[in-house]
Amino acid sequence: MDSKNVIAAISLSAAVIILYSLFFQPDPALIKQNLTEVEKIETNTDTPSLDKNENFTKLSRKDALNKNGRVRFENNNIIGSISLKGATIDDLVFKEYNVELNGNDNVILLSPRNIDEGYLIESGFVTTNKNIDVPDASTIWKISGNKKLNSNNPIKLIWSNSQGITFEKHISIDDQFLFTVKEKIINSSNKSYNFYSYGQIIRNKLPKISGFYILHEGFLSVLDDQLIEEDYDDIQEKKFTQTAQEGFVGISDKYWITSIIPQKGKEFKTTFDYKNKFRANYISTQGTKVGPNSSIEEKIQIITAAKRVNIIDGYAKNLKINKFDLVIDWGFMYFITKPLFFALDYFFKLLGNYGLAIIAGTICIRLAFFPLANFSFKSMGKMKLLAPEMARLKELHKDDKMKLQQAMMALYKKEKVNPMSGCLPILVQIPVFFAFYKILFVTLEMRHMPFYGWIKDLSDRDPTSVFNLFGLIPWDPPSFLLIGAWPIIMGITMFIQQKLNPTPPDPIQAKIFMFFPLFLTIILAPFAAGLVIYWSFNNIFTMIQQYIVQSKMTVKTT
Repeated sequence: MDSKNVIAAISLSAAVIILYSLFFQPDPALIKQNLTEVEKIETNTDTPSLDKNENFTKLSRKDALNKNGRVRFENNNIIGSISLKGATIDDLVFKEYNVELNGNDNVILLSPRNIDEGYLIESGFVTTNKNIDVPDASTIWKISGNKKLNSNNPIKLIWSNSQGITFEKHISIDDQFLFTVKEKIINSSNKSYNFYSYGQIIRNKLPKISGFYILHEGFLSVLDDQLIEEDYDDIQEKKFTQTAQEGFVGISDKYWITSIIPQKGKEFKTTFDYKNKFRANYISTQGTKVGPNSSIEEKIQIITAAKRVNIIDGYAKNLKINKFDLVIDWGFMYFITKPLFFALDYFFKLLGNYGLAIIAGTICIRLAFFPLANFSFKSMGKMKLLAPEMARLKELHKDDKMKLQQAMMALYKKEKVNPMSGCLPILVQIPVFFAFYKILFVTLEMRHMPFYGWIKDLSDRDPTSVFNLFGLIPWDPPSFLLIGAWPIIMGITMFIQQKLNPTPPDPIQAKIFMFFPLFLTIILAPFAAGLVIYWSFNNIFTMIQQYIVQSKMTVKTT
């Protein structure tokens, strides 16, 4: 294959069609490494069960929020409330993010348990002693002191049972997405009791997910040093249980994370399960003894966050949460993807537009591959100049394929030409291509970010279509006919670039390769506009470099 565009077309089409669905699929062996060895017996009689029979009437979100007393909270990023019934965090809205690009409805993350989309966090203590009353989902807590929670004012919730035991929750919030909950038990009786701390995330129904292998959405935890990713459908079939000394438990959406970080230094058991609702929880494996006229306190942290890279990395570093940065699904090529994101983010801060940042990043990538590309272009330029001589040899040895092959190899050796030299630059760029796609697909920073003109969201496809003349005809084509202006620009640049490359000696092969730009235009049309813009400018910069290199070349064939 002596055509750079042939190699590009084959490589990209193979990557798009095959690697898109397979290459980034999480490795089950890695995710569930040694699972059979570390999985504990699910029915541990020493640990109380978190299973509760709950009966409630389904309500609208508005009615559910008005049904019970609540403590309001608000900071710069989130607004919501904590239900005094159960002391659950079950109302949380992101102030900065809208559901739709030009919509007015903010993204709702958490909702009360008695609505269809119920999604909530609860924590506390349980016990194996059936004679002791402990607070549960139906308990009505009382608020003491501050009536509203914000970054400057924590709140205190209190509940006491008839056995002389008081339970307290001291809840504080930072100015971003972190709740700190100090759970306290005060035993005023003359008896000793054992209590087990727990925390759990409950989600009533399966959310709408992207469904791509390049992105994990579902149960997510780091237990000790092991990353655990479990899909919703897997947990519906089989419960997951594992013990650890530290880590976090969470449920991950594309752009949002709900997580609980247990107190460090205390072994806990994590469970993902489904019993008419999805649950991600932990419970301490050893009870804590509370003697007469004494008290205990445990601290947990709850992060309900938009997955902004600087915020997630900040929590991972400042709170010393091992691998918490992996809640953003960088993929197994994170060593390329994450540095590339930081480079794009730097250019964004410099230029003020992520589209311009992508172009600047493309230039940097071209400069990084400059020597490699130069070598490839020189070899391919020689191949193009040798085309007449190759045609002559083909005509001379048209009846003897063996002699033709020998003559061609002799010509390549004489002119120091490697017909496969075009492969290496393309192969090197494929990981970068997918790193760009990964960034555009999973990072919140790219969501709803505009370019110029008709591109209002770089993370979404080009909304225009050639089939309605890019909006001139008042007709909305179906999605499969949305072949926008930028994909067409990319196809044109690829076609022009093809003309700079050696023509395949086989006429049939040459005709087939002529259609590859059209084929890739159709294939890449549904992809993020930012990715298509990247590839368009990459083609343009490649053509400029290729033209300059090849215009200075000559070969001698006699």
